[in-house]
Amino acid sequence: MKLALNLFLFLFAFAIFGEKSLSLTDFQIKRICKKEKRELACIKILKEKRLNLQKGKSIEIPVIYLKR
Repeated sequence: MKLALNLFLFLFAFAIFGEKSLSLTDFQIKRICKKEKRELACIKILKEKRLNLQKGKSIEIPVIYLKR
């Protein structure tokens, strides 16, 4: 019974939150691109990727390691 309840809750949460994707805000894009040599090109590329993500198209996501 407990397994069935957990499975149901997992599938329910996946169905509700699976369709939503979070995209970067303009401030986050500017902060990421601030360290790049070609800042304006970086901003343009990330904004295009955000638009494609919001339209539902698949995009490539590069891994950016941040030094803290």
